[in-house]
Amino acid sequence: MTVTVEVASEATTELVEAFGRLLPQLSRSAAALDADALTRILGHDANTVFVARSADGTIVGTLTLVLVPIPTGLRARIEDVVVDTAARGQGVGTALTQAAIAAAQRAGARTLDLTSRPDRDAAGRLYERLGFRPRDTRLYRYGG
Repeated sequence: MTVTVEVASEATTELVEAFGRLLPQLSRSAAALDADALTRILGHDANTVFVARSADGTIVGTLTLVLVPIPTGLRARIEDVVVDTAARGQGVGTALTQAAIAAAQRAGARTLDLTSRPDRDAAGRLYERLGFRPRDTRLYRYGG
């Protein structure tokens, strides 16, 4: 599949509809995003939202890169990667992740982290193929 990746800058009707279609494929518990919510996400200084388009222009995937300056340096994190079920295995996740890696490097991030559920074997293989390595760490979460 031919894919182009771009940075989303405006909460268009098309983008709101794409998130409405894609987010449930990522999380059954995620709330739907309206234009105001998406505008807040896109406008936040820490976030860069990438969208992948198929050759016909349809949005088939998204990824959010979060850049956070902390005392030990600029850190980057990939969040909420979702590729439409019909487009999986066709290079969309690779294109999105490579765009995020390049943006994090341009920004001067010291590290780029991501997490992936253990049952997402294909995603794990993709990330390792792109140079990510598992870390021996504990993940803690407070609340929901």
